[in-house]
Amino acid sequence: MILPSINIKPFGVHAILIEWPNEVTETILNSILQFENYLHENCLEGENWETVPAYNSLLILNRNIELNYDEFRNKIQAWYQEEKESTQGQRYLWRLPVSYDTEFGIDLVYVAETLGITTDEVVALHTGNEYTVYGIGFLPGFMYLGGLPKALELPRRATPRLQVAKGAVGLAGRQTGIYPQESPGGWNIIGSCTVPIFNLKNESPCFVSVGDKIQFYQISRAEYDLHKIEAEVGIYQPEKIKIDA
Repeated sequence: MILPSINIKPFGVHAILIEWPNEVTETILNSILQFENYLHENCLEGENWETVPAYNSLLILNRNIELNYDEFRNKIQAWYQEEKESTQGQRYLWRLPVSYDTEFGIDLVYVAETLGITTDEVVALHTGNEYTVYGIGFLPGFMYLGGLPKALELPRRATPRLQVAKGAVGLAGRQTGIYPQESPGGWNIIGSCTVPIFNLKNESPCFVSVGDKIQFYQISRAEYDLHKIEAEVGIYQPEKIKIDA
């Protein structure tokens, strides 16, 4: 198997950054996730190693020791070239409910008019696709979801808002995503999701992982209100489906 080329850089004294070709593809993402699992299964000894995958990179971090860059770079290059049989870890398709009511979708009409389609067509396009989680960042639990239909691509807002509501579902460029908490933001908001994406009280604060997939489905305002109450008291569980490796 021909492996994609990698570039290895120091990232402070405690971390090293591995970069794959600058492409947003599932082939590259799968290579990153497979190598990440291989490292944890075979190479990184102890419990203090952290890895952070995103798009076309993998950060390897150990806060307790300083890394010898030249020595560790050579190890990574050797590990990457080794023949390896490594699982990619279990991945899931998460189905998340969204209300596209214009009370929440404050840019929905603007998005439809800008794209030259109806609001119903915006919703149908947005819910008719599965999105790959390419990265989690910006805010804790903010998922960068790739795979947006070309018909929904449009730039970020020229002037970002100072406050975007928690749960807001937005579009920007070729991506869609959910604001996990209230924050400034410049994405075009088309709806709201009731599922808390990030919760520090949970053992795993963010239940979604890089490599998972997301599918949105439309709910009514009444269903939204019910789901919101269920989420607030901790009894709402999002639907998840195992993805075969």
